Amino acid sequence: MANKTNFFIRNKNSILYGLILALLLFLMKWLELRYVVINHSFEIYAGAIAIIFTALGIWLALKLTKPKTSTIVVEKPVFIQKEDAFVLNKKEVERLGLSNRELEVLTLLAEGLSNQEIAQRLFVSLNTIKTHTSNIFEKLAVKRRMQAVELAKSLQLIPQ
Repeated sequence: MANKTNFFIRNKNSILYGLILALLLFLMKWLELRYVVINHSFEIYAGAIAIIFTALGIWLALKLTKPKTSTIVVEKPVFIQKEDAFVLNKKEVERLGLSNRELEVLTLLAEGLSNQEIAQRLFVSLNTIKTHTSNIFEKLAVKRRMQAVELAKSLQLIPQ
């Protein structure tokens, strides 16, 4: 501690001159700033307004170009039931009077195939498939393919 005291005593004049010079420099900068502000006040205010409006424009552009929708990822557990072996309901097949070929056509209808695709897969003509589908619709008492497929699934005529 004595060394620090000796340092200040020996350099007292240098430290005092340094503080006075720093104070004078601060005073000169303050006066220069006042002079600049007084003589160039319009330019300073115009520049400040320009900076404010530039920042406002950038903020507004970012706000307007931001997409309004956001993607939300929702994770939900999905439970998959084990597929049991399909068992054909023979009583319903007999009750409705469906043939094996009509059951095949009904299964292919459930797969979403068109009449032309079903005809190609079963190696028969398009008219034969149309006849089979009309017979299926009549026997199941439905008017559309989807109705026939849903009813056949509920009666266990085709796999789920």
